[in-house]
Amino acid sequence: MRNRLKMSAPPDSPADPAFTWGLSSTMSDIQKAMALLITSFSKYAGREGDKNTLNKEELKELLQNEFGEMVCKSNDKEAIDRIFQDLDTNRSNSVDFSEFVKLVCCLTQMCHEYFTCKK
Repeated sequence: MRNRLKMSAPPDSPADPAFTWGLSSTMSDIQKAMALLITSFSKYAGREGDKNTLNKEELKELLQNEFGEMVCKSNDKEAIDRIFQDLDTNRSNSVDFSEFVKLVCCLTQMCHEYFTCKK
């Protein structure tokens, strides 16, 4: 699928490939959601090293600030460790964007099921 998609920067953003996605009024809601995922990940990744991955401390900070208690209590070290281990599927001792997106997809599915089944 990746080879068939032609990605381009939003119309009001610079052509520089390293730009940070900005939200544009011409973007669809899904495009805005994608841009927010990318910028949220980038906000935490690389604070302590590789800018393309999250280490355990960066993931913990992202979980606390962006998900609150939806995922786990911020002081639950064992839960953070389990989440990190589950996300780090390639055992690189870091979480890359594709591993992070799996968490978001899983949580989104769980929320959808919760809200559509609760009638």
